[in-house]
Amino acid sequence: MSLAWISLVALVVAVVVGVVLRINVGLLALAAAYIVGIGFGGMSASQVTGGFPTSLFVVLVAVMLLFALAQVNGTLTKIARQSVRLAHGNIGMIPIVFFGLSVAIATLGAGNIAGAALIAPVAMSAAGRIGISGFLMVIMVGNGVNAGTYSPIAPTGIVANELMAQAGLAGVEWQTYWNTFIAQTAVAFIGYLAFGGWKLLRSGRSADVEKHMSAEGREPLNRDQWLTIGVIAALLVAVIVFRLDIVVGAFAAVAILLVARASDEEKAVLAVPWSTILMVCGVSTLVSVLAETGGIDMIVDGLVAISTPTSVTGVVAFVSGIISAYSSTVGVVLPTFLPTVPGLAERLGADALAIASSINVGGHLVDVSPLSTIGAICIAAAPDSEDRKALFAKVLAWGLSMSVVGAVVCWIFFGLL
Repeated sequence: MSLAWISLVALVVAVVVGVVLRINVGLLALAAAYIVGIGFGGMSASQVTGGFPTSLFVVLVAVMLLFALAQVNGTLTKIARQSVRLAHGNIGMIPIVFFGLSVAIATLGAGNIAGAALIAPVAMSAAGRIGISGFLMVIMVGNGVNAGTYSPIAPTGIVANELMAQAGLAGVEWQTYWNTFIAQTAVAFIGYLAFGGWKLLRSGRSADVEKHMSAEGREPLNRDQWLTIGVIAALLVAVIVFRLDIVVGAFAAVAILLVARASDEEKAVLAVPWSTILMVCGVSTLVSVLAETGGIDMIVDGLVAISTPTSVTGVVAFVSGIISAYSSTVGVVLPTFLPTVPGLAERLGADALAIASSINVGGHLVDVSPLSTIGAICIAAAPDSEDRKALFAKVLAWGLSMSVVGAVVCWIFFGLL
């Protein structure tokens, strides 16, 4: 077996074992990187370690710590609860409000997983109390957080943009964001209207939102929460308008909140999703070994064999979607497939940005599946009045079907048009 095959098999084994045994794929990938690189590839330990994405690690820690502080002091939860008032009691508008809120929270930097963890409990509880289908709420919340997840200051956006820059696609951060936003929004609203949302909107049914809100939800924002909102807003302006480095801005924002005693430092550190950070960085390290041993070229060869310049966008979207349905998009799919973009574009004579966009869109459209983190969070947050088995089946069918939907959408918009 060639070294390229060994490295590729190591990646597949790490992903499969991690999914089956529910072990962090990143930790397995780190071990595999050293075993393959040193044991089979003749690399030194420092060479393998050099593949660890240090800059990406620092960025993720900075951004996730900031939003952990906002989560711990109740800022994001309070915003979520009070935003229900925007529906003005119209039952059909409530899931739409949660969609907008999910997009906003994810775009502001929380990303899709943290956004779902914050919004899903509030949204699913409101759906149960008011009498809205849990399936409709899952569609709107799940696709909502995914619609905002490629924000340049959100974890997924940071990972994707760094990987795309390494692939020669720097400076397209907002184009990447809007591509996914449009796809996720279109799918969410088509699904919502088709599976009962249109009927809810036309029914004119209303609910006393204040009655269904908890006492905590009715309380105004306090000093710490207002300060947190102000700091995050200032960070957004500094990064987007003044091009401040996100690491500098995020750590400065963290320092301000800690000095002002606006949140609990120890709880925030514990709230940082370290497992996600380790997953992304671990798989990225193994993928760097793949690049050295020719494993990336093997993946490119396989995709080229089943693709044409026109169909490659649909093919990579479908493959990304299928793999993402059972694993992590940001931790596995993006680090594995985005590095193949230059090779695919050159070999097939296709547009590199179109291929990268298809990987990004296809990988995330399926993430509402209950086999993925976001879908699982929404299912877990369903109230006791909801039939969880039936909800699981509906959401699973929806999520898996998105691999086909994503392939068709990407083939049309990135391949034909």
